[in-house]
Amino acid sequence: MSYKVVIDSCGELTGNMKKDGHFESVPLTINVDDFVIIDDETFDQADFLARVAASPECPKSACPSPEAYKNAFDCGAEHVYAVTLSAELSGSYNSAVLGKNLFLEEHPDKKAYVFNSCSASIGETLIGLKIQECEEAGMPFEEVVKTVEAYIARKKTYFVLETLETLRKNGRLSTMKAFLATALKIKPVMHGTQEGTIEQLAQVRGINKALVKMVEILVQQAEHTEERILAISHCNCPERAQMVKDAILEKIKVKDTIVLDTRGISSMYASDGGVIVVL
Repeated sequence: MSYKVVIDSCGELTGNMKKDGHFESVPLTINVDDFVIIDDETFDQADFLARVAASPECPKSACPSPEAYKNAFDCGAEHVYAVTLSAELSGSYNSAVLGKNLFLEEHPDKKAYVFNSCSASIGETLIGLKIQECEEAGMPFEEVVKTVEAYIARKKTYFVLETLETLRKNGRLSTMKAFLATALKIKPVMHGTQEGTIEQLAQVRGINKALVKMVEILVQQAEHTEERILAISHCNCPERAQMVKDAILEKIKVKDTIVLDTRGISSMYASDGGVIVVL
């Protein structure tokens, strides 16, 4: 049975996924002051980070339209799936659902489903790969949905940010708290909840100690790791991502590993130097 996996651009695609005709990325847009950035293959991370650093305002994002999702679904495949960043962080999920409904009105013989990743970035990547695994195994559409939803409920997302400026600029953190955290070099270790919200797990002084703490927490909470893919995305810090990968693999065995640089939306959330880990 033919299938297609549509992933919003907060989710990074591996090189193989880009070559594979089963995957398509639908771009969000980012505004830095009056400058509009399309989060597609033209995204220039270095230019984006420079613009954000120079701006007193927080960058703002806009999700794909329902029409954009509808057009992506209308690809001739019998089974179509969408994966979006957490519905708690963006309107992308709701837009995809509307697009799916419009598509099914015109193509009632097709089957389509939208997954709320309850995550972001490389968490969406893993979900896309899980859908492919299920489809290639010949699972019926309904079984794919059930299996992938169960996978989403089990996976865990962790991250450490180098800077809190983006959080300060968009009002999620007070100016004083951000200033004190910067002055004292305090770095929060955070994770995504099962509902797709963000919670702080710990805070330590210094980025390296924060990364070590994140690895400790991940290892403590990890289960059945031999069956899982360890996925790491980073914003402009490949050496840091490699250090985290090595530290995790010293303690647990995994099925496979993926390390990718963040795309536009993930770069906006993670900021320069941020590291996201999903298992």
